[in-house]
Formats: sequence, structure tokens, C-alpha cells
Amino acid sequence: MSLPPLLTGVVPPVCTPLTPDLEVDTASLTRLVDHLVAGGVDGLFVLGSSSEAAYLPDGHRRRVVETVVAHVGGQLPVLAGAIDMTALRVLDHAHTARAAGADGIVVTAPFYTRTHPAEIVRHYRLVAERAQLPVLAYDLPVSVHSKLDARLVLALAAEGVLAGLKDSSGDEAGLRRVLMGRRALPGPPSFSVLTGSELTVDSAFAMGADGVVPGLGNVDPHGYVRLARLCRAGDWAGARTEQERLAALFRIVDEGDPARIGGSSSGLGAFKAALHLRGVIDCPVTAAPQLPLTEDEVKRIGKHLASAGLL
Repeated sequence: MSLPPLLTGVVPPVCTPLTPDLEVDTASLTRLVDHLVAGGVDGLFVLGSSSEAAYLPDGHRRRVVETVVAHVGGQLPVLAGAIDMTALRVLDHAHTARAAGADGIVVTAPFYTRTHPAEIVRHYRLVAERAQLPVLAYDLPVSVHSKLDARLVLALAAEGVLAGLKDSSGDEAGLRRVLMGRRALPGPPSFSVLTGSELTVDSAFAMGADGVVPGLGNVDPHGYVRLARLCRAGDWAGARTEQERLAALFRIVDEGDPARIGGSSSGLGAFKAALHLRGVIDCPVTAAPQLPLTEDEVKRIGKHLASAGLL
């Protein structure tokens, strides 16, 4: 299945289940994909932040994208994160994704290096030229330490370099600037704008966003699909109610003790613990060097699930 001209709806960043010895658990991964497809999602994004892409060696990354693309069998578009420090390294991941049959790639700005906006532009142009796949920009300043300026994004969209944007910047004003500027792009709509925020989906849709890429969508895909449908129908009161239910569920990411573990261990561990409690994956282990949640922390996550009607 090729990427549609305008990607819309709910496109969860698929968690990567691991075995206790930290190999990819392909049986759990395919069950997770089935869980998401049954939830009515509109696409899948593998090897993003919620997929623990930063922790996975290249062999694990390749197995994930090959497994998901083969299992989906063209039912839904599959985006693959091609996330690495600089363009030539990104292209290695892009070629792997294309060989596996992915429909598009998601690419951050360069990181580790101290980068100028002109170099970010060159980065995306080079990747788009050589990857032979649609490229979505991933605005993730908390991890790559540079913010994608709206004018830069829109200029690359006008050139046809970018097919879309996943905005995980937390900058609502910047998201609005992109959405307003997109209206001036020539031709029919072909540049997708997706929010990466689980907590402000209704606001993003109200501004004109096309969809959402919610990590929490692994745990409750039906909820995010309901939310997107309510927004599309203009039922803003219903959307607010559903958004607030999901915001309450999102508190699972804060159950890890910050004096003991990092934010990734807490957040990604919570998603996996919830999937394990829901019977979707066999093992909630996260990739090294993340630390596991305690038994008490997992119990509190279970209470959140029960309150949300998911246990």
C-alpha cells in the first residue's frame, strides 16, 4: 500500500515488544499490530520514540519494520522512523525501510552535531532525493535540540521535499503557523500535519490538523479513534469528554519514581506495562539501559486502566 496523498487520522507509534533477553518479540509485535488494526487506526508508525528506536540496534530495527509490513499486508500504510544523527546514516535506515516495503519514512533534524537551518534544509533535501520514499519531518526538539521553524517546513513542503510533519514540539503556536501557512501551498492538499501530543488532540483538530500520532494509542487505540471521529464530526463537547478521559489515562506515564528512573523508563515502561496487563504483549521489559517499573508502580498503572474501562 502506498502512502495516501494526505495521511489522516490516528497513526500510533507502535511499541516494540522485547523478550526478557532483549530480542524483538515478533509474536507479541504482531498481536500488538492486530490490536491496533482492530481499534480502527488509519496507519502505523514503527521505529519512533514510543518504539524505543533510539535504543534498538540496526538488526532489531530491521526486524521490526519487516515484521510489521509483512503482517499488515497492505491493509494500512506503514511509516518507518529513519532516525539517526546525520543524513548518510538516515539513508541507511531509509534503504532498509524501503526494502522491507514501508510506505514512507519519518526523519528528525540532524542531532549531536551543532546544526544551522541551512544544513537542516540540505539534510531533508538529500534524504528525500535518495530515499525514494515519501519523507515526513519529525519535529522533536526535546531530543534533537533544534526546533523546525514553520517557514523552513513550509518551504520544503512547497518544494515537494516533505510529505508531512509529525509535530511533537509542544509548540501549539508553531503548529498553528504551519497549518495557516499550508493553506497557501499550491495544488490540492498533499502535506499532512499530524500532532504528536496525546493531550491536545481536540485542539489540534480544531486548528486544522489532519491526525495524531499518540504513544498512548498503543494502550487505547479505540479511544483515539473515537476522539478523531468526534473531532471530524464537529462534536467538540464529545471530543472534550473523550480527550479528558485519555488525559486521565495518560497519567500512567508519571507512575515511575523520578528519583529512581528516567522519564523514558517511566513513560515507555508504562505503555508496555499497560499492554502486558491488557494481555497484548508477553513481556513489559524495556530496552537497556532503561530501568524497570516496580511491582507497586505497575499496580498503580492497573488502577488507571481499570478507571478508564480497559481492564
